[in-house]
Amino acid sequence: MNVIQANTVIMKKLLIFSVVMFVFGFALVPFYEKICDVTGLNNLLQADTLTENSQVDTARWVTVELDANTRGLPWQFKSLQSSLRVHPGELVEVMYEVTNKSNREISGQAIPSYSPMLLAKHLKKLECFCFSKQVMKPNETRQMPVQFMIEPGLPTDVNTVTISYTFFEIGIDQAADTESEANKG
Repeated sequence: MNVIQANTVIMKKLLIFSVVMFVFGFALVPFYEKICDVTGLNNLLQADTLTENSQVDTARWVTVELDANTRGLPWQFKSLQSSLRVHPGELVEVMYEVTNKSNREISGQAIPSYSPMLLAKHLKKLECFCFSKQVMKPNETRQMPVQFMIEPGLPTDVNTVTISYTFFEIGIDQAADTESEANKG
């Protein structure tokens, strides 16, 4: 086998590998969407969809406890309400407040978690600071809304739920990568 034949074989293998990786990349999109559906992450819905497709269950109350945490950030983060009572199907807005207690600009991302876990399937968020990174200037304070609805399909034996957000710092390298990718598009 001469050099030209060896190079041709390698080129064919690399071409097949490239095509397989390209197809794999496209296959990840529906896989990712299915994971988001199952876990309740990124429930980006339009307001019209929420109000058209839901009926408010005025005969039932659900207590929503709101929790706010930070990990590794010099931020003060809290909900302006610790809890509230809502009717399933009712569109609700709550406010969170965050303050950067440092003397430097910091980027953070909030990750939601729910209790009980089945709430993720029945919680629809219209607006949330957790959808994107937050860049806080030194000593800046900001109020951020969360608009959500708990679907009437939430099991009737669930009377209290907890919505918790934890802010994590986005490292300088991660923030730079995110910004450079955004500038390319």
